[in-house]
Amino acid sequence: MLTYDFSGRHAVVTGAGGGMGEAIALSLLKAGAAVTAIDLKPQPETLNGFDGRLSYQVGDLSDSTFIERTFSDAGEARGGIDYLANVAGVLWFGRDKSIMDMDMAVWDKVFAINLRAVALTSRAAVPFMRRTGRGGAMVHFSTIQWLRGDPQPQDAYQASKAGVCALSKSLAMQLAAEGIRSNAICPGMTLTPLQARWDTDEVRQAVASYAPLGRIGTPQDMANAALFLLSDAAGYITGIELAVDGGLLMRM
Repeated sequence: MLTYDFSGRHAVVTGAGGGMGEAIALSLLKAGAAVTAIDLKPQPETLNGFDGRLSYQVGDLSDSTFIERTFSDAGEARGGIDYLANVAGVLWFGRDKSIMDMDMAVWDKVFAINLRAVALTSRAAVPFMRRTGRGGAMVHFSTIQWLRGDPQPQDAYQASKAGVCALSKSLAMQLAAEGIRSNAICPGMTLTPLQARWDTDEVRQAVASYAPLGRIGTPQDMANAALFLLSDAAGYITGIELAVDGGLLMRM
């Protein structure tokens, strides 16, 4: 396992109340970073006990007033922001379906959570990345699903996550000269609370067998990829979409 040293650096992680975001926040804390973690859910017990290096904020990521206040307070308290991990998102089976059938209020809400929030947090983080004089790095979570259609579509999810990749690449180009990097991670099948439908060993085995590597991804797999892209080891990487999918794209 690779190890990183993020001591003296400050990261903001959205979606830190569970799944991938929790794993990323925990990995950054273990690597020495100060972390501002944000979610609608309460703080997980796994994030307890980090001696003042964690600030956990509960709020709506699509609310511009909440985002501006939270980032301003965090950036001032920590002397800047070095990293941003946009992990929060929703996948609403049953409500999010084909645009031919869905309630467009669902479309608007999914876009608010999955894409508007990424725009708001990025806009709020960049001034504090500039302030450090060290540049910075952002990683935004999308999905491999945006690269394909689906006979059982979740059109709002897929389109909003495509937007995440487009925004990430635009930010990478805009901010490269200032040493601020922006990359996207596109997970494949990953066992998180969003996938409660995989509720038996038989179902999980069937899902795992479809990936060439023969298993379902874990939140830690995604955290490993995120820490690499945020770290100085990826200092010459910006504007990419990294598929972390066990080889699943080879089957598409």
